[in-house]
Amino acid sequence: MEFIIIGAIIVYILESNKQLNTKKFIDDTEPYFRFLMEDDYEFLATVRYGAEIDINKLYTQRVRDGLMTIIVMIFIFLTKLNFISVVASFIIGYVVFKMPYSKLKKYYKVNLHQINLMLPYYLKSLEILIQHYTIPVALTKSINTAPEIFKPGLNRLIAKIEAGDATVDPYMDFAKEYPVRDSMRMMRLLYRLGLGSQENKQEQLMMFSRTVSSLQNKSREQKYKERLEKMENKTMMMLGATGGGILLLMLLSMMMMMQV
Repeated sequence: MEFIIIGAIIVYILESNKQLNTKKFIDDTEPYFRFLMEDDYEFLATVRYGAEIDINKLYTQRVRDGLMTIIVMIFIFLTKLNFISVVASFIIGYVVFKMPYSKLKKYYKVNLHQINLMLPYYLKSLEILIQHYTIPVALTKSINTAPEIFKPGLNRLIAKIEAGDATVDPYMDFAKEYPVRDSMRMMRLLYRLGLGSQENKQEQLMMFSRTVSSLQNKSREQKYKERLEKMENKTMMMLGATGGGILLLMLLSMMMMMQV
């Protein structure tokens, strides 16, 4: 503990005399840790904090916390510093570095169920737009009314289409970002609908509409089932509390009778 206090004092003095700039050091070091950034980190951070979040700043904070943890742990082990304590310091620093990503991952998994319930209603609003516009235009116009969580993925999807990608890949990338029930199938249907001729559009649109309606029914059933399970759990808790209270009163009564 003494080494940590001494180290903190030394760092403070060096910072005050402008002989050390920890912020600049971390900013200069951070690019070397870019290879540790997870492939889906930007997507998860955008889902959690919105499209306006500064990913670089957020990642730099992770690197800073990890490095500071390693330095603090090395100070703690300074009196008995050896290979194992150095390795342990780096492992703890890596765990601290990974924690924000794990929290983002957990947040996304928790909200994946909600995304699953929202997707059919977004597709229904998109279906109405498709009747009057081409697929790219309909997707662009749907962003304003789309649930907030879908907007980053939609922006990327539209950007790829506008860049000239006429393959199914942009649609599949969107489905992979939101891997919920039937998302792959719906994106394939949407892609085929965009490829179809005007003569076949009505038939394909009817197929799309039937699929969306089926998804909406499943979503309603799921909501009803969850509501029913919630009510059943509350009922069981009330019955348990009532039964436990009655049992406790009976035991107290029996104890009082025995004492008499």
